Amino acid sequence: MLDLFFVAALAASAFLLFGWAFRTLPHEGWQILAAVPTSEIAPREWQGVNLTYYGALLASAMAVSLVICLVLLAAVGMSVGIAAALVGLILPICVPAAKAMAIIVERKRHTFTVGGASFLGILCAPIAVWMLDHASLFNAGSPVPVVTVLAVLSIAYAMGEGLGRLACISFGCCYGRPLAECSDRVQRLLRGRAFVFSGKTKKISYESGLDGNEVVPVQALTSVICTTAGLVGILLYLRSFHCTAFVLTIGVTQTWRALSESMRADYRGSGRISAYQVMAVASMLYAMGWAWLLPAVSIPAANLRAGLAALWDPAVIISLQALWLLVFLYTGRSAVTGATLSFHVHRDRV
Repeated sequence: MLDLFFVAALAASAFLLFGWAFRTLPHEGWQILAAVPTSEIAPREWQGVNLTYYGALLASAMAVSLVICLVLLAAVGMSVGIAAALVGLILPICVPAAKAMAIIVERKRHTFTVGGASFLGILCAPIAVWMLDHASLFNAGSPVPVVTVLAVLSIAYAMGEGLGRLACISFGCCYGRPLAECSDRVQRLLRGRAFVFSGKTKKISYESGLDGNEVVPVQALTSVICTTAGLVGILLYLRSFHCTAFVLTIGVTQTWRALSESMRADYRGSGRISAYQVMAVASMLYAMGWAWLLPAVSIPAANLRAGLAALWDPAVIISLQALWLLVFLYTGRSAVTGATLSFHVHRDRV
């Protein structure tokens, strides 16, 4: 019963959030969270750096995915140390890769790509588990439940991908094709559900001039599909169907990534088939190969109470807050928008 309540609570929270976000985040006021003055350019006038909702939402999605990772690993008896070691091996690769892959594929230095980061993360995950095994971080002499660990990582990724797409809505990136260019059937299906972005500093405006136009809500579709896959994966995992949870979450997220690329209007690199589509298909085949090759290992049934109890540790809470701040500062400082700030005194209040 606790398993069902946990998944239902996650689902209700996520979809209530989506209902608000899909209506609100396309508007102009939901791109810049704060502007911080950095240097004075004239008396009482400063140049500033913009801190974005993109960074805050992306950092929050990362934190949620890490919490899910920790809870699911602890639920089958694995220690917080294993979860920390996995994060310590994979996150330092994925976060910088979000920018590096955008430079390689799109030739842009001031943008991020979750597609490129997830590709490297999927490639590195089995290797990271192997390294932890050989470092004796798992029980010495016991078979390593690799599929179980990979299932947790893929579920956490699916949830993070779904929630993280809200950041793209806020910044106006990863946007869909104009609805007017779609078939009549698609137009009828999406009528009243299309996104209309406002704000000249949103990417959809300065890159394509599509602000004010109805576009396919591809970010919303990604949020719903990936989060649903993650929720189903959690339920399967808690019922001990670890391999099924792994195959489902990787299969759905990567298939959708390959398909959704054809719905997008932002620049995805040259070529009819984008590099991100190739990465999605390759990573899915790679993951399926691991699922087929790895032996099944018997481990205890998941105890969700034990998993949730692992969260109530000051070290865990402080570490999550620190990681949130680091990711926010890395992804939330806008390099493509700027700010000019002026300051004055309210004389009537002195």
